[in-house]
Amino acid sequence: MADVKRIDIDDPEVDMDYGQRLLYQGELFTGEVEERLGDAVVSLDAYVDGIQHGPSREWYMDGTLRSEGTAHMGCPVGVSRTWHPNGTLASERLFTENGQAILEDLQWDEEGQPTKDWRKS
Repeated sequence: MADVKRIDIDDPEVDMDYGQRLLYQGELFTGEVEERLGDAVVSLDAYVDGIQHGPSREWYMDGTLRSEGTAHMGCPVGVSRTWHPNGTLASERLFTENGQAILEDLQWDEEGQPTKDWRKS
């Protein structure tokens, strides 16, 4: 299995084309794109042919998970979650397989108390 190529989003060789596809050194990029603040990785996204496709994760500066989800050809699909800085689950959204609609939207406050409970009927 080949190694996955990883680039930094702030690399001067990274650009976007008119179709909002990610380019690296003038070519559509396939691999992982990370963003760093200092030494900390704060986001990591998978791309295929310049389009976000695959897992996506974000972290707070202290390393606590901030969000995770999956994209399919640029659209969110399946379950997407976010967390409060204290590690408590903040939201959970369920997207359709094509990413065109939200089926559920659940949210909680920092103490874990529900603040939103919406499901498509």
